[in-house]
Amino acid sequence: QVQLVESGGGSVQSGGSLRLSCAASGYTYSSYCMAWFRQAPGKEREGVAAIDSDGIRSYTNSVKGRFTISLDNRKKTLYLDMNSLKPEDTAQYYCANNAYYSGGYCGLRLLDYTYWGQGTQVTVSS
Repeated sequence: QVQLVESGGGSVQSGGSLRLSCAASGYTYSSYCMAWFRQAPGKEREGVAAIDSDGIRSYTNSVKGRFTISLDNRKKTLYLDMNSLKPEDTAQYYCANNAYYSGGYCGLRLLDYTYWGQGTQVTVSS
């Protein structure tokens, strides 16, 4: 079974940076689709960024140019580099894995993702 463990959250001031990590274990398939989601209090969980095994990335519009998703295949670790953080980026951040992915679309549809980490909190103060 796939296990995902996030780390790297914290509190920063507006304009600051953070790097989130997600250590993955329990899978050996060569094709993968992984993503970061976030959920703020009182709001629905939303997709932030996704990456597939071909290195194709997708981002939600509000983070384009500020966030970068990457994957270290050897370490099986997913990253989210977040720069120019804004108070509206404050949320619990989750990494997710699409266990049934075999190529094609890898995006930010919540229901595509099978396994989830426990989340890590990011708080941005103004």
